[in-house]
Amino acid sequence: MNDQANSVDERYATTPATLSSWSRQDTTWMLGLFGTAIGAGTLFLPINAGLGGFWPLVILALLAFPMTFFAHRGLTRFVLSGREGSDITDVVEEHFGIKAGALITLLYFFAIFPILLIYSVALTNTVGSFMEHQLHIMPPPRALLSLVLILGLLAVVRCGEQVIVKAMSLMVYPFIVALLFLAVYLIPHWNGGILSTVSVVPTPSALLSTLWLAIPVMVFSFNHSPIISAFAVDQRRQYGAHADERSSQILSRAHLLMVVMVLFFVFSCVLTLSPAQLAEAKAQNLSILSYLANHFDNPTIAFAAPLIAFVAIAKSFLGHYIGASEGLKGLVLKTGRRPAAKNLDRMTAAFMLVVCWIVATLNPSILRMIETLGGPIIASILFLMPMYAIRKVPAMAKYRGQASNVFVTAVGLVAITALIYSLLS
Repeated sequence: MNDQANSVDERYATTPATLSSWSRQDTTWMLGLFGTAIGAGTLFLPINAGLGGFWPLVILALLAFPMTFFAHRGLTRFVLSGREGSDITDVVEEHFGIKAGALITLLYFFAIFPILLIYSVALTNTVGSFMEHQLHIMPPPRALLSLVLILGLLAVVRCGEQVIVKAMSLMVYPFIVALLFLAVYLIPHWNGGILSTVSVVPTPSALLSTLWLAIPVMVFSFNHSPIISAFAVDQRRQYGAHADERSSQILSRAHLLMVVMVLFFVFSCVLTLSPAQLAEAKAQNLSILSYLANHFDNPTIAFAAPLIAFVAIAKSFLGHYIGASEGLKGLVLKTGRRPAAKNLDRMTAAFMLVVCWIVATLNPSILRMIETLGGPIIASILFLMPMYAIRKVPAMAKYRGQASNVFVTAVGLVAITALIYSLLS
C-alpha cells in the first residue's frame, strides 16, 4: 500500500500545477469554502453570541480563526493521507478498517444531514417572512412553499459538483459586498447594544459556562467540513505531492476572509440591537437579517436583508448537499449494494427532498437544532477524528507534536460535552 501511495506521489510530483502561481481554480475553491461556511449559522451567530454578553463575545472572536483554520486543515490532511482519489469515507475505512469505516461514515452523514434540515427551515422562514412583511402578500401554505424552494435547489444540484462549486463562488461576490454594505449601514444606528454589558464582568465560572455553551454554535457558524472531502480530492488531483501545502494556503485565505467579514457583521449587529431585541429574534426563529428587515423602516434594508439571507442560506445548502450526499452514498455502498451511479443519485436526491420538506414544514427551532445536532456532532468528525488519526495512523505521523493539535482536541471536547449538558438539561 505504501509503495502504491509513493508511486502516486511520484507520478503527481512531475505533473502538478506550480505553487508559485495562484490559479483561478484556487480562488474558486477559496470562495466555495467561504460560501459553504457562511449561511444559516452565521446569520444566527449574532443572536446567540450577543445574548452571552460583551466579554464572552470578544473571547469567541479571538478564538474564531485558530479554531476554524486548524480544525479544517486537520480534516483536509486526513483526507489527503489516503490513496489518490479516495474521499473521506474511503480514507476512514483505509485507516481504521471496515467496521470503523462504516461507523464514521454513519456519523459523517448525521453530522452534515441535520444542517441541510436547518437550512431548509431557515430558507422557508426567510422567504415566508419576506413575502409577508416586505411584499405584503400572503405566502402560500408552508408545505407548498418549502417544497418549491427545496426543489429549486435540487435542480441546481443535478448539474453536478463542479457547477455547484462555481455557482457558490459566483454567489459569494455579491454576498460579500451586500454583507459588508449592511454592516457599514448599521454603524450610524449603533446605540451601544451589547456595550451595556461591558461593565458586567462575569465570574470565571460564569464566563467559562457561557463560552462552553457558545462553542458549538461557533463551530457550526464557521463550519465547511461537508465540502472538505471534495476539496482535498481536487487538490490531490491538481497538485499531487504539494496538495497539503496549497490546500493550507487556500484554507488560510478563506478563513481569514470569513472571520473578518463575519465578526465585523456580528459586532455591527450586536451594537445596533439590544439584548432584548436579540432575544425577540431568537423567539421568532428568524435569522438576524430577517429581523433587521422587519426592525428598520428603511425600504432598501427591508428588501436587501432578506435577499442576502436567501443567497447565504441557498449557497450553504448547496455546499452541504455535497457532503450529505457523499455520506449517504457511502452508507448505501457499505451495505454491499452496488446500484448504478444514476440510480444512486436519484435515490439520494429523493430521500433528501422528502426529509428536508417534512422538517421545513414542521418548523422546529433552528438555534435549538444547531445547539443539539449541528455543532457537537460536527466536532467529532472535524476536530477529534483527524487528531486521533495523527496519533494512530503512520501516514499522518509527521503532524505529531504540534501545539495546534492540543488546541483542536480541546475545542472538540468542549463542543461535545456542551451537547451532553444541553441534552440532559
